[in-house]
Amino acid sequence: MNNLCLKERNLKIKHNTKRERREGYTPGVIYGKSMKNLLFEVGSLELAKEISSVGDHGMINFSINGTEEKALIKEVQRDPVTHKIIHIDLEEICGDEKIQSEVPIHFVGEKWLMKKGEVLQKEKAVVKVSCNASDLPKSVDIDVSKGELGQLFKFADLEVGSEISIMDDLEGVIASISNERKLVSDLHAEEKINGVDDTEDSNKEAEK
Repeated sequence: MNNLCLKERNLKIKHNTKRERREGYTPGVIYGKSMKNLLFEVGSLELAKEISSVGDHGMINFSINGTEEKALIKEVQRDPVTHKIIHIDLEEICGDEKIQSEVPIHFVGEKWLMKKGEVLQKEKAVVKVSCNASDLPKSVDIDVSKGELGQLFKFADLEVGSEISIMDDLEGVIASISNERKLVSDLHAEEKINGVDDTEDSNKEAEK
């Protein structure tokens, strides 16, 4: 984990965020129990590398105004077209305190389902967990390779240690296994119905 160098933004100076991004900086805000909201900017390349390493909800080390601290990534905003990071929210972490964060779900063995002609339909991409800051995982695994057709996977099936608590409803469904042929058939049927409806609407318009 690298140490990101954050530069405080002067509130007395009017900032042009578009210009800052063109010059290679990304704006952000950091907040916490021991500090007020603080606006900053950080090198876009350095930030992108760190995010690719720790994920959108991971922990980072940072330095600002001569002090080194840790922070939890709370929100990453991206451009809808380029997908480049345009803003980031950080929460200061003091010591090894208890935190809550969303963590990506990693579905293991999906390719084995595909070989059997089955499809994993994902309902959830992240899980909310509670743990000490030092125990925050980059992702949480679930092995779906031995799943059967029609099987539902729930938050309770996620593989986590005793040091991590899942905050989501344990009975909540995160994925299910369906038949690939049935899925394609259902899609064709839906398209056909929509096509008939469109044709009927067109005929009604023509009659008018």
